[in-house]
Amino acid sequence: MQIKNLYSGVCAADKLPAEDFQTLLAHGGCRLERIVSTGHSTPPDQWYDQDDDEWVLLLSGCAVLRFAGPDETVTLGPGDHLLIPAHRRHRVESTDPQGATVWLALHMRPEP
Repeated sequence: MQIKNLYSGVCAADKLPAEDFQTLLAHGGCRLERIVSTGHSTPPDQWYDQDDDEWVLLLSGCAVLRFAGPDETVTLGPGDHLLIPAHRRHRVESTDPQGATVWLALHMRPEP
């Protein structure tokens, strides 16, 4: 067995050119990924519209998510988590500009 650390390679002082996505585990219909954001946001004209349900947990930093249909804004801090249903259009409005925002995202195929 190999022990890995979720925070390996994460430095709050680093400003990444783009969000860093790392798949930690893929099994059956699920994929768990770590996302590191350093002041990133989704481009203004882009929305995520995913085929899978996505459960997100914010481990550090902060983030603001915007949802469409109905329009809703959610602010997340460390320990906050939520389930984004498949095809619920959403975008990242902002993440912590001063340090690393670290997320866990579990992508799951929705139940029929």
